[in-house]
Amino acid sequence: MKIAIISDIHANPLAYEAVSKSINKFSPDKIFCLGDLILGGYNPNYICEKIIELKEKMKDDFIIIQGNTDKMIANYTHELAQKVIDAFPAMGYSYMEDVKITDKKYIEFVKNLDEKKSLTLNGLKIELVHGSPRKQDENIFPNLKEEEVEKMVEASSADLILCGHTHKPCAYCLNSGKTVVNVGSVGRSMTDNGDRRAVYLEATIDKNSKFVVEHKFVEYDNILASRHILIRNFKHCEDLAKMYV
Repeated sequence: MKIAIISDIHANPLAYEAVSKSINKFSPDKIFCLGDLILGGYNPNYICEKIIELKEKMKDDFIIIQGNTDKMIANYTHELAQKVIDAFPAMGYSYMEDVKITDKKYIEFVKNLDEKKSLTLNGLKIELVHGSPRKQDENIFPNLKEEEVEKMVEASSADLILCGHTHKPCAYCLNSGKTVVNVGSVGRSMTDNGDRRAVYLEATIDKNSKFVVEHKFVEYDNILASRHILIRNFKHCEDLAKMYV
């Protein structure tokens, strides 16, 4: 069984289309999406439309959960926007503008997504989360101490835990027997080595529950994506645009 796992698209059609082409070549049986469709990009409506089309086409073979920025958009308040502005002005002002341009039906769509899901494939127990099993916006970064990761996932009974959120791909094979894989970000990759290619995960599970995972890095026109952010012209958009390059 072949599975493609995507996360953190962040309203970036150029990255999404490039990754979709790569996934089509992989020809997976299932696709998992770990959330953050919208906020901090340039076309949230396009991404939501494409994701819903994919869900309708693949039915139960497409599984999606809610990301923390999806939840933020769905539960927008001026007070929360101000908190984000105080912490990271570019994202805060993007947050304010994205609520205005995102179609209400798509806001309703992300609002109703589950925060996490558990399933079993070929005997392998899998948990889909955005941040960690215990918190939607918890960071599973590269180079954490193993005991830190063990603490984050101790409540999970899964063999394989798939997450996103940090935009930094990494993986941990823990002494508890659990494997934790951060799939990285399609729309705004933030690898420590400066690689800004889109990232997703390919997984293969055999009939004996054995699995192999591989991060796939995909070229796309990140310079053009950055320019699209600048065209939106909200306050501090230039700071957000720099993150793409």
